[in-house]
Amino acid sequence: MRRELTSTFESIAHLPDFCFLTGDLGFMSFETLQQKMGARFINAGIAEQNMISMAAGLAKQGFRPWVYSIAPFCYARPFEQIRNDIALHDLPVRIVGNGAGYGYGVQGPTHHALEDCCIMRSLQNMEVYAPAFKTDIPDLVRKLQAAQHPAYIRIGYDFLPQGVVAPSFSEFRVLLPGKTGTLFALGSMGGYVYPVLAGFPEDSRPSLCVCCTFPEKLDELPFEIQENLHRRKPVYVVEEHVQTGGLAECLALLFCRNGIAPERFCARNALGYPSHKYGSQQYYWNKSGLDSESISKLIRGQEEKI
Repeated sequence: MRRELTSTFESIAHLPDFCFLTGDLGFMSFETLQQKMGARFINAGIAEQNMISMAAGLAKQGFRPWVYSIAPFCYARPFEQIRNDIALHDLPVRIVGNGAGYGYGVQGPTHHALEDCCIMRSLQNMEVYAPAFKTDIPDLVRKLQAAQHPAYIRIGYDFLPQGVVAPSFSEFRVLLPGKTGTLFALGSMGGYVYPVLAGFPEDSRPSLCVCCTFPEKLDELPFEIQENLHRRKPVYVVEEHVQTGGLAECLALLFCRNGIAPERFCARNALGYPSHKYGSQQYYWNKSGLDSESISKLIRGQEEKI
């Protein structure tokens, strides 16, 4: 998604209130953007706390800054500055964290973003987004460029199979219809889950609802998903994020508030590092039951205890 992010930034580089800060990242990606933006492109160096405070100061002066780094370096390392300088003052700063979930693979826990949505959702005024497909990026960037509140965006890979066209950007979309309930997938996991569910007949699979943020009201969800929920059909949740503060917990609270009791509620999430070993993104998925085979067994009712 980074390529689409860069090209979208280049398309709005002429806006006088748009400025971009990076923590010494973006080699071979942001050079054209830097040329177009001049002094409004700021390489803050490996000083993420300063970078966040600089962005807050720029926002206070009327700019609309975007901050970019590897996810843990822009939400975890400078958390105090995000909380005190941006969120408490409700400043329109957009923080982009690259490498959703286990995206940085063998580089290990220091580079993984497993609790980012939970942390950022805990802050007042902060909006959190997890775009699912590369085609989501242009619409999401333009939406947030005009927004009045701070936002955090976690980006990763677009796993949607080649040749499959994603629906236009929406915070909640049905990617595949189904008859046996609903599978909610957070962000880029929607594209990964797609071929798994597509391998089932429509009568034997749940609908696939891709979530690019966290629902606060039931009527935010597509009408057919609401119908599934009111009929108490099974619910499955797949997210590359820890359980605490994740999509499954958000949905469970939403259901309780609205008197919805699915006949089955199954959630699969990042389990951290149960093997105490390093590996690829796929390796961590296997250990967390997020791989395609485990998800297929989950739908068939043959899931293994994780």
